[in-house]
Amino acid sequence: MKVVQIGTGGWGKNHTRILSQLGILSAVCDANAERSKEYGEKYSVNHYSSLDDLIESEEFDGAFVVTPTSTHTEIATKLLEAKKHVFVEKPMTYKSEDGQRIAELAEKNKVILTCGYIERFNPAVDIVKKFVKEKKFGELIMLEFHRENRMPLHIKDVGIIYDTSVHDIDTANWLFDDTPDVVFARSGRINHEHEDFASIMLGYKNDKVAIISSNWITPKRVRTFTAVCTDAIITSDFISQEVKVEKKEETEIPRNEKQEPLLLEIKSFLGSIEGKNDVVVKSQEAVNVTKIAEAALLSSQKGIPIYLDLK
Repeated sequence: MKVVQIGTGGWGKNHTRILSQLGILSAVCDANAERSKEYGEKYSVNHYSSLDDLIESEEFDGAFVVTPTSTHTEIATKLLEAKKHVFVEKPMTYKSEDGQRIAELAEKNKVILTCGYIERFNPAVDIVKKFVKEKKFGELIMLEFHRENRMPLHIKDVGIIYDTSVHDIDTANWLFDDTPDVVFARSGRINHEHEDFASIMLGYKNDKVAIISSNWITPKRVRTFTAVCTDAIITSDFISQEVKVEKKEETEIPRNEKQEPLLLEIKSFLGSIEGKNDVVVKSQEAVNVTKIAEAALLSSQKGIPIYLDLK
């Protein structure tokens, strides 16, 4: 199998490293010709500064799109029209209608389109998903997420809801195995051009709720979530991948092997191309996350809850 990568900037360099280690990277493309050349030479693969040239010159099965959000739609459309399998970093598109359009294009051309909601591959989320599915600690009723850190330097075109909160929106949908019917949010701006702090409440059926707090203000890096079940509270750390279960009389720490989520995510996409496993993040689920992010921004602007009817 051969894959190409479009975008080798901030987060993209991690994809390049893993794809090269797996021995399947055949070319890189970056609008910055100097950077493209640097990565092409570093990993001994062909390099391009034009996507059209890459599509015309290279034989490949799938592509990783790791570019700014505003460019995702155009790049993914060209690749899908060329009938290539496509992995797009999150969020899939800036506007949900663009996401809907490329999801339909992928379906029409019978190719895979997936999105980089990496926390689904985090062992700390995976173990909670298993507990919830088995109802090991009763029914899941509430989720609370905290993501705090200074703003990453490579983020230029979106605020914290699109860059950061989307991870937790997707994880909440994944753990509840549902989509919210109401969104209420407050967000604001202190140090940056776009919103840099946000609190989002997602209401699911049967009064289940997810509360998502994100900010680019505080200096300490925090990435945690809590799952409140009827028989226990489960606390997880996305970074250390540690999980703690607190029951009435005792606390247990399940054994959990630490793994690199990006490696698991990439292997899963490659496996789905080969037909070895199902696509974990379906394109429609990624479109729904964008719709929820749009609703959160709208709710924050208008100061009202936004009601949704997602498919």
